[in-house]
Amino acid sequence: MSELRVGYLGLGLMGKPMARNILKAGFDLTVWNRSPEKCAELQAMGAKVAANPPELARNCDVVITNVSDTPDVLQVTLGEGGLIEGLHPGLIIVDNSTIKPAASRSIYQTLKEHGVAYLDAPVSGGTLGAENRNLTIMVGGDSEPLERVLPVLQAMGKSVTHVGSSGAGQIAKAANQIMVAAQMIAEAELLVLAQKAGANPVKVIEAIKGGAAQCWTLDVKPQRLFAGNRAPGFKASLQAKDLNIVMETAREYLVGLPVTALNTQLFNAMVAYGEGDLDNSAILGTYERMNDVFLQVPEEKQD
Repeated sequence: MSELRVGYLGLGLMGKPMARNILKAGFDLTVWNRSPEKCAELQAMGAKVAANPPELARNCDVVITNVSDTPDVLQVTLGEGGLIEGLHPGLIIVDNSTIKPAASRSIYQTLKEHGVAYLDAPVSGGTLGAENRNLTIMVGGDSEPLERVLPVLQAMGKSVTHVGSSGAGQIAKAANQIMVAAQMIAEAELLVLAQKAGANPVKVIEAIKGGAAQCWTLDVKPQRLFAGNRAPGFKASLQAKDLNIVMETAREYLVGLPVTALNTQLFNAMVAYGEGDLDNSAILGTYERMNDVFLQVPEEKQD
């Protein structure tokens, strides 16, 4: 068992399986979640449960946070009752959330003044990647604390890349979400075109995913959609949140992103329609309503 005492804060769709993999890798794990009942499964597997974030920080060498948005990270890290009240020399705080790069840099600077290291380490791969220890982890921050926590990160993901200084991990995640959104929307458009123009969508996917259009989205998502499964691997509301972070960052640095701006509005519309808890690939529904056509999988004809 590793000598590192690891804390994990935030046991949502992604956080719980990530924490479970840390525990399976043999680390001494303590967890905390705003909804305490989410700790029960990990406690039954041998994890300790902290009473609050300051206690989590005091009793761990590394604390990993994974919550929904920038205000949540600021609260659990620097706010009243947050990790900041339990800081100690040598502590490393790693954030797996997706937040504004500017906020990550601000947290880094504040914690540095307290003698505590901070890494922004957002992840990509969705719930399946979290469950299968198959995540891509993008890290911003100093190299020395990264070297120390690398075994913990490797317990959660297949790929860990040190992108650069503080905030660089969040910038890489913003870039990732530009591509993810574009793929989900392109998939929706091609499926609706195939359906309405009279081609079998299943055969269309089969025909194109082995060529220049091949991508992770076409390898993984159509099968779920064809089966009528639009439950989240990654919630559309989080996709919309991430895209809005992209656009805020683009405004900050005067970067023109016209296609991503449109994609952001499409996901915002999906959330406004009440479909934010569906998978991000369920943006298909927005296109179905727009075009008055709904995905159907034709039955195979017997010769």
